[in-house]
Amino acid sequence: MNYPAITLKKGKEISIERRHHWIFSGAIAHHDPGIQDGQLVTVLDYMGKEVAVGYFSSGSIMVRLLSFSPGPIDHSFWTKRLQSSKDLRETIGLLGDPQTTAYRLIHGEGDLLPGLVIDIYGKTAVVQAHHLGIHRCMGDICEALKACYKEQIAAIYDKSRSLLNIPHEDGLIWGIPQANQIVEHGIAFKVDWEKGQKTGFFLDQRENRYLLGQFCKNKKVLNAFSYTGGFSVYALAKGAKEVHSVDISAIALQLAEENVAINQFSKEKHVAHVADVKLFLKDNAMDYDVVILDPPAFAKHMRSRHKAVQAYKRINALAMKKMPAGSLLFTFSCSQVVDQPLFIHTITAAALEVGRDIRILRHLGQPEDHPINIFHQETSYLKGLLIYVN
Repeated sequence: MNYPAITLKKGKEISIERRHHWIFSGAIAHHDPGIQDGQLVTVLDYMGKEVAVGYFSSGSIMVRLLSFSPGPIDHSFWTKRLQSSKDLRETIGLLGDPQTTAYRLIHGEGDLLPGLVIDIYGKTAVVQAHHLGIHRCMGDICEALKACYKEQIAAIYDKSRSLLNIPHEDGLIWGIPQANQIVEHGIAFKVDWEKGQKTGFFLDQRENRYLLGQFCKNKKVLNAFSYTGGFSVYALAKGAKEVHSVDISAIALQLAEENVAINQFSKEKHVAHVADVKLFLKDNAMDYDVVILDPPAFAKHMRSRHKAVQAYKRINALAMKKMPAGSLLFTFSCSQVVDQPLFIHTITAAALEVGRDIRILRHLGQPEDHPINIFHQETSYLKGLLIYVN
């Protein structure tokens, strides 16, 4: 192993001892000249002892750690990490379940691999590198996937171009294209892993979708920010009398209607609205028994947190203001910088603003295949509330 060296200031090795995956620029005393973004580096403490390995990137977070001990980041490293994550998914019952054929295999730092997401859709693996350092290892990652899964996967897609300023196209990088249909809790979905958002489907809402279904029998349901209709289809599967899906993307709603159709639900029970959610909430009667608010991340950085909080407050206030007494609200935030206490405070402020009494029935979060690294709390990002609106 002959990686360039990064040397820490005295006392800054404590974050490594606490097994946090990020080293900030202010912790670095000096580094070898000429290190490029994405290059693997060895981290030294102030006495010159090798203590970790990661990849470099210019910016506030200067090193993202892949290993808390010295050693090569090679095919063996990737195979062991991916196999460990696969074993976890087998332990929680996601492997080989014909009722649920899609799950997250690698959840960044939650699976000790910062900057990497791998989602499994049937026999297709979709890999998304969030940083150049991970993308430089794509060859080893794909070989490790094939070694761990063997005939269990037949195709690997790279879905990194939109995140990284690199001259390549997203698309199939190994294998034979597979049918883009999965099953989740026995419900069928089409997934556009080539052109859809993220890796194609929001797997992190799987258990919250299942929970929603328990409250939808004979109910009128609004799914706002519906994307391809995950919550909508679950509502229909559990006996909703009418479901409205609202999203700004006509393409996403077209796929939502396909998902309704492949499950053989009545088209008359599902209405798709191509609209800005804020305007829809303002302009329409909110005579819904159940409302889902699942917006995109309003904040990706701490500096935009205040604006995000205000946006969450406005959206929830608009919905609560018109919701009938006795209705249910499933409301979510996937902004990592908005933690659970702040989210609750924001929803409370929205209720106070519109003069509604609310009661929290359940705290919601991400499923087991999106594990939270106890040493890296940033991996806890999805939070939600099931609320009774009086």
